[in-house]
Parts: sequence; C-alpha cells; structure tokens
Amino acid sequence: MKHTWRWFGPIDKVTVRDAAQAGAEGIVSALHHIPTGAVWPKDEIDRRHQEIKAGGLVWDVVESVPVSEDIKTQKGDWRAHIGAWHETLRRLSQSGIRKVCYNFMPILDWTRTDLRWETRHGAKAMRFDLADFIAFDIHILRRPGAAEDYPQGLAEAAARNFSQMTDEKIAALGRNIGAGLPGSADGYSLDQLLEKLRSYHGLEAARLKSNLIDFLSEVVPVAEEVGINICAHPDDPPWPLLGLPRILSTEQDYGHMLSHVDSQVNGVTLCTGSLGARHDNDLAAFAERFASRIHFVHLRNVTRDTDSVPCSFFEDEHLEGGTDMVAVIAALLKEERRRKETGREDHRIPMRPDHGQEILDDLSRGAQPGYPAIGRLKGLAELRGIERALSHTRFGLN
Repeated sequence: MKHTWRWFGPIDKVTVRDAAQAGAEGIVSALHHIPTGAVWPKDEIDRRHQEIKAGGLVWDVVESVPVSEDIKTQKGDWRAHIGAWHETLRRLSQSGIRKVCYNFMPILDWTRTDLRWETRHGAKAMRFDLADFIAFDIHILRRPGAAEDYPQGLAEAAARNFSQMTDEKIAALGRNIGAGLPGSADGYSLDQLLEKLRSYHGLEAARLKSNLIDFLSEVVPVAEEVGINICAHPDDPPWPLLGLPRILSTEQDYGHMLSHVDSQVNGVTLCTGSLGARHDNDLAAFAERFASRIHFVHLRNVTRDTDSVPCSFFEDEHLEGGTDMVAVIAALLKEERRRKETGREDHRIPMRPDHGQEILDDLSRGAQPGYPAIGRLKGLAELRGIERALSHTRFGLN
C-alpha cells in the first residue's frame, strides 16, 4: 500500500515534514477554508500542492470535497452545488489528483462525545459515550421527540448522566457534537443544529439512499471523463443520530450503492474504525467482497463497550480493538497483487493511519483531535510492520 498522512494545511500543528519523518510517502488534504458548495479555485489547489511539495511529499488524495446539505436533501441550490462538484473534479484532475474521498452523512461528520478521553495508561483518545450522547439529544439540544427514539433504559441512564454534569461538561458536549468537518472552522450552535435538523424533517433512509444514487449518477460520468476515482467514507458512528438516517453503515449499504451506480470509479473508502464500531461488520470479509472498488483505506481500531447497536466505544491503539487488522491488511495486499497482475495503474492502494491516541509529546502539542504526530507515527509503524511481514516471500503476498 502507499502510506499517506492526513494534513489539514498550514494551520496543522503537525507538519508535512513531520509526516515524511514518520514514514509517509504522500499527503491526504483538502481546502477546508473553501465554502461548501463552491468551486475550488485553481490558484488555491496549486497553492496546496506547493505547500505539500515544500515539505518533501506530494498530494495524493483529496479528503474531502464536501457534499452540501442541499445535495443530500435535494433542496435549495443542490443542482448548482453538483455543478460545482463537476468543476472541482475537473480542476483537481488537471492538477494531477486521481482520488477524491467524500461522505454522505447528514449534518454531522464523525461524532464523538469526548475528544480527549483518558485511557488506562494515560494516553488521550476520542470516545463516543452513548448515554452522554442521548443526554445531549434529550436534555441539552432538546430535539423535539428525541426521548421517543431511545429505549426507556437508555433514556433513564442518560438522565442520570445529565443530572451529574457540570456546566463545563455540558458546554464541552455541545462543542464536541456540534463540530464541523475535521480541519474546518465551521460548527453549529444548538439553535443552528436544530434549524439544520428541521431541514431534514420527513426525510427517511430510503429517500436519502435515493438522493445518494442521484448524486452519483450526476458525478460519476464526470469522474470517468477526467480520470478520478471517488470513494465514499462510511458513517461514523455507523447508526442513525439525532433522528437522522445514515445510509453507509454496513456491507449491505455499500452493496446497494455500488450496484446502483456500477462504475469502477465509484468506490469505497474502507475505514476500519468507522465500520468497526458495529460488531456485525466483518471488516476482512468487507475488504474481500469490495476489493476491486476500494480506492482508499483508513486503518484504525475501536474497542466497543458492548456489542449492541448503537453502543459506546473509544478509539484504541491500531492493533487493539475489535478489528482483525492482520486479516484486513492481508485482504488488501491480495487485491494489490491481483491489480498488478492485471495491469491496473492504481495497483497501490493509498492507506493512512487514521486517528491515533495522544501520547508522549502529543499531550502538549495541541494538534487536531485524533490527529497527533507521535500517536499516528506509532500506528503507521505497527501497520507497516504487518504489511512487511505479510509481504515476505514465504507468505506469497509480495
């Protein structure tokens, strides 16, 4: 695999040179400062390439070109926003980009209740606490009808949690859950989040799936034309939140998407952490089934408190947690060998060590939550070790 590293631009406290020293071969980045729904300016794309090149690496993957809420709901300026997506793809292709990641999560991107939860050995990790989330939904956000969405036992546990929360804890939950895309300056106040939720009123999962297929039917022909593979990131966490449907949470969901827009450029961002929050997702089997359509990989691991769906979980070390990382990497290496034998130019699949626990000097650096320097370096080293061992001639995966 090609080892890449997410970089949020000049604001990132972990530099491109840091990534190169950690062992990365390429960079995953995006223009987070460009408003959602707008065309990415050519000079800004060129500037990002130069910033990355100055650090000694190249820009390999765009993560992400945001999909607007108008596109997801097919309201307002959704057709104009699809046109902006078309033009952005053309400009990225002209600059040499060949892979673009996106997600179709309504309103919220990845969602955590705690961005720096302390682990057993003092590292800091991101955590999703189900009772705290429900407490936010019912007692802090006060979403109409929220209490009816949860079993009585969970609602009661959330009420107990809320009764013990300090003002500081309540404010932190609002900030953490209402945060915008990673790396962006966007986010939602409670009133703004409620207003966004109203724009989805009555939109069921079947309709959102249909809107995704409509989006892909419009975008994939342009992606084919300009030679870019687009790859859908799974829901994180992979279940409905705040009464909103989520539609890329399981192997079945991806099968539906890929079969309805059956083009090689329409593919998957395999995120083992997002999908791994559900006990019923077998990540090695997922990798094998969709191998030829996997364009980009995020490797990380989570430990679930229970096997229920939904559940609480935290982001564990890369080789711990519920996902068999060795089996997943073996499936990806097998697919890379198959691609090479058939002459595919994209036989090396870009992988990045996703997220990471804050350890050692990370604890004082103040980097983007989930994206520390040393925690990711450790994860990349462990993942590279597995890949190197499995690629040995004795294992037949070289």
